[in-house]
Amino acid sequence: MNILVINCGSSSLKYQLIDSETENVLAKGLCERIGIDGALTHQPAGKDKIKSTPAMPNHKVAIQLVIDQLTDAENGVVKSLDEISAVGHRVVHGGEKFTSSCVITEDVIKEIEACNVFAPLHNPAALIGINACKELMPGLPMVAVFDTAFHQTMPPKAYLYAIPHEYYEKYGVRRYGFHGTSHQYVAGKAAQMLGKAPEDLKLIICHLGNGASVSAVNGGKCVDTSMGLTPLEGLVMGTRSGDLDPAILEFIAEKENLSLSEVMDVLNKKSGVMGLSGVSSDFRDVKAAAEAGNETAAHALEVHRYRVAKYIGAYAAAMNGVDAIAFTAGLGENDDESRAVIAEYLGYLGAYIDPERNDVHGEDAIISTDDSKVALLCVPTNEELMIARDTAALVK
Repeated sequence: MNILVINCGSSSLKYQLIDSETENVLAKGLCERIGIDGALTHQPAGKDKIKSTPAMPNHKVAIQLVIDQLTDAENGVVKSLDEISAVGHRVVHGGEKFTSSCVITEDVIKEIEACNVFAPLHNPAALIGINACKELMPGLPMVAVFDTAFHQTMPPKAYLYAIPHEYYEKYGVRRYGFHGTSHQYVAGKAAQMLGKAPEDLKLIICHLGNGASVSAVNGGKCVDTSMGLTPLEGLVMGTRSGDLDPAILEFIAEKENLSLSEVMDVLNKKSGVMGLSGVSSDFRDVKAAAEAGNETAAHALEVHRYRVAKYIGAYAAAMNGVDAIAFTAGLGENDDESRAVIAEYLGYLGAYIDPERNDVHGEDAIISTDDSKVALLCVPTNEELMIARDTAALVK
């Protein structure tokens, strides 16, 4: 069964065609600058990338271009749409309604629309992709896979905020968490690497990229996570502040003569390691600046790593123990130095990193010492495969 996985952004669209039987990627690509001037990168398995700049006025045209590439006589991987069994869509926010992936119906679309208020940039983009696929591939089953769904097993003590309860009852203000598809995949993969059932493990998963989150997974179920109502809470990220004193919003607004929305823009787009370092939102640039003697860049990295270590400690306490800690996503998978520095805080847990084993990038690996009481793992995430698995399971 071939599954087309689509991840729609406001001006971009990532895709993969995955054979759900072998879990091989048949082709993948990216449509960029949708609504501007258009850029398409398509790569069939085992072949070079094919780049073009077709006009891409909207997402419907972009998806048609994807279909054309996949079925192209020379560079395609299927002869026609008949060889594609279903489409899996990444949807960022499913609110409390969706606790797992589901087949897309008109009612599901309405519920996703109702969650737009929580993810005003991401959910509308996903809906545009869903509606475009409905028009271009009528009758083809489609599945929505939600970033928030994996975290819906959190108990009230983890997801409720200490504000008037009426705000939860009236507006759904609570912790939802994000990156759930990644956390779910890594939880399963980590258990497999350790040769244990997910039900027998207490895991802490550190999804460290430009966006970053930590989750506590007890017995295969998420019991806490660092992101909140929105992806702004928690760790220090590329451009997002993560946790801070809420009174800072009013303080900055008054001092800088900014509106609330302008302050939120600062916290979402001008903070994190970019704001701290004054260099970049790319951790590689910040690291290079620190190595060149830039003290503020060095502080930015220290603050980021310290925050991760604090969350690991908090979640070890929340679960009354931990069996393994997994690092994933762009930074977690590839930055051995960050993993090593974070691990220096974990000696009290009996978690010790092995320098030779830690010299790994983008590969599945156990990176702790043999005598470590808590296993440390590098686990490359695969959200697209997780979406394909869920889609295949629901449309069989």
